[in-house]
Amino acid sequence: MRALLTSGGITNSSIHDALVDLLGKPIAESNALFIPTAIYPFPGGAGMAWRAISGKGPSPLAALGWKSLGLLELSVLPSIEEAAWGPTVRDADALLVWGGDPLFLANWMRRSGLTDLLPTLRSEAVYVGVSAGSIAAASTFVETFTEPPRGTDGPLKSEDVVFATPQGDVDRILVTGQGAGLVDFAVIPHLEHEHHLDASLANAEKWAARIPAPTYAIDDQTAIKVVDGAVEVVSEGQWKLFQP
Repeated sequence: MRALLTSGGITNSSIHDALVDLLGKPIAESNALFIPTAIYPFPGGAGMAWRAISGKGPSPLAALGWKSLGLLELSVLPSIEEAAWGPTVRDADALLVWGGDPLFLANWMRRSGLTDLLPTLRSEAVYVGVSAGSIAAASTFVETFTEPPRGTDGPLKSEDVVFATPQGDVDRILVTGQGAGLVDFAVIPHLEHEHHLDASLANAEKWAARIPAPTYAIDDQTAIKVVDGAVEVVSEGQWKLFQP
């Protein structure tokens, strides 16, 4: 399966062109499934999910003009026979995996059976991650939390860390989780974003040191394109690769 891992979605023409190239056909001829699961642990998550699905969110991922767009809610899949939803996933040209809590998302990817299904999908199918959706594509990831994760499944491990910011030090919890293993590197999104002070370049280096794999820190104008294991950075912004 191909992948386009983004921080902020399809935010510029370079990332848009990369998506079309991965699909091998226009977006208007492609069928997509939108996965909002990661957003639900946050207060107001239901409203944020609606805004994302309706195209009113910070990224127009669901409103790019797909031939068809379906909703795949991972948390309901364990109560449904795979025969009812599996063919829909196999037929999709793109899986649009929204942002939120990557630990919660990764847990439901496993519990729903999606993680096991991903390696069997068509080579032309594209996994499009946004923020947490990109983080959870790794085998092992590390994410920052301001308070303990709200999901019922615990992380592999966690530690308290202090990050320096222009507004002073901030306390964070670094949580290590098991991802889908779709790619052999990790992603730190929102590099140098004004609302993600813990993802400054200096803090990203400290963050990446906890990850046992090459780690790309990317801003919202950057994406990582993966085809047959070959990695290409598509950027109109800033990014950095940290080696373990």
